[in-house]
Amino acid sequence: MSIATYVDSMVPATTMTGTALPIGLARGRARRFDRVAITCVFGDPRDRRSWSGAPANIAEAMERLGVTVEGISPSLGKPGKLIVAASNMIRGHGRPVNGEQILRSPHARRRLAAQVAASAARLGVRHVLHTGTFDLPATDLARGVQHYLYCDHTWALAKGHHPHAALYTPEAMAAYEHSERLCYGGLTHIFTFGSYVRDHLIREYRLSPERVTAIGSGMGAIEPYRGPKDYSRPSLLFVAKHLFQAKGGQLLLAAFQLAQLRRPDLRLTIVGDERSRRFVPPNCNIELRAHLPWQELQNLYREATLLVQPMLNDPWGQVYLEALASRTPVMGLHRNGLPEITGHGRYGFLVERAEPEMLAEAILDAVSDPARLSAMASAGQRHILDSYSWDRAAEKIVFI
Repeated sequence: MSIATYVDSMVPATTMTGTALPIGLARGRARRFDRVAITCVFGDPRDRRSWSGAPANIAEAMERLGVTVEGISPSLGKPGKLIVAASNMIRGHGRPVNGEQILRSPHARRRLAAQVAASAARLGVRHVLHTGTFDLPATDLARGVQHYLYCDHTWALAKGHHPHAALYTPEAMAAYEHSERLCYGGLTHIFTFGSYVRDHLIREYRLSPERVTAIGSGMGAIEPYRGPKDYSRPSLLFVAKHLFQAKGGQLLLAAFQLAQLRRPDLRLTIVGDERSRRFVPPNCNIELRAHLPWQELQNLYREATLLVQPMLNDPWGQVYLEALASRTPVMGLHRNGLPEITGHGRYGFLVERAEPEMLAEAILDAVSDPARLSAMASAGQRHILDSYSWDRAAEKIVFI
């Protein structure tokens, strides 16, 4: 999951969670905690605009299980970011490329972790669930506070396809890796979005398998769609939000123009914001939709033949779950969480390399067989609704 917000702030209070949590599964099982603080460095963890809504959704799901949830939002602020940036440059980390680079630094992590510890003490909580590692390692273990992590990737996984990795100095890369390893040491338990992250943590960071559990995630307020759908009409959808380049927008546009030469009836709808407009060429078959109400986004999912989302380094992607819940097959790069979400190609198309020609061929192949798309979509919807929801994820966090 990237540092992203939903398309606009008009997100409904309810979430799509598939079927209701089978409460009987929790009966008789011990709880990890009855009260917990949840953190997020990208905004208020109780606000759905923070980190694609994951902290808010998991907090609400835990509350449905009877857990009292407090919110902690550590922040460096502009002066703090300037101080950290200067410190990093002195240490040979180079001029910051973006805000994420500042957050990854050891200096920033120490400051944010201290804020979390102070807030936890003020609230009187003994359990803290972090959504990401930027406010770790924990600094209050000696006081008996237990820390947990809910994450969708690791630095070792991210740096392989990170768009700015080549701009980071060797000193910065080494510092990020060292900080990442320190983060995991004091955690009571780690929960991951995907099994591939769990396996990586065990293999790369030598964590005990008993300390890491893959729990999946839920998605946004997309209701399952079971109505009529015409897969013979090649209508593609791309949900950029405010991260057009990182989500693979330029790669998709290059591929679309190649594919359109052989399929002039191809259409592409891009959901983004006004910052995305500068990337979109004049083309009557490409439409940019910005600042959509949630209901309109849901309708686009339902109308699309195929979600083409070649995200360069997004570790999970709730957008894939939302599309499949709408009976829209998905296409993306064969990396990170997409193989797991698609059942390794049963519910979507995996493109091996981030090349326009390869993506164009995959698009043409996919839209050439409407019957296959229909079957894939129905199977994918069943898989998503049976496997992923915030209630299921929360149940695995709360109960031992």
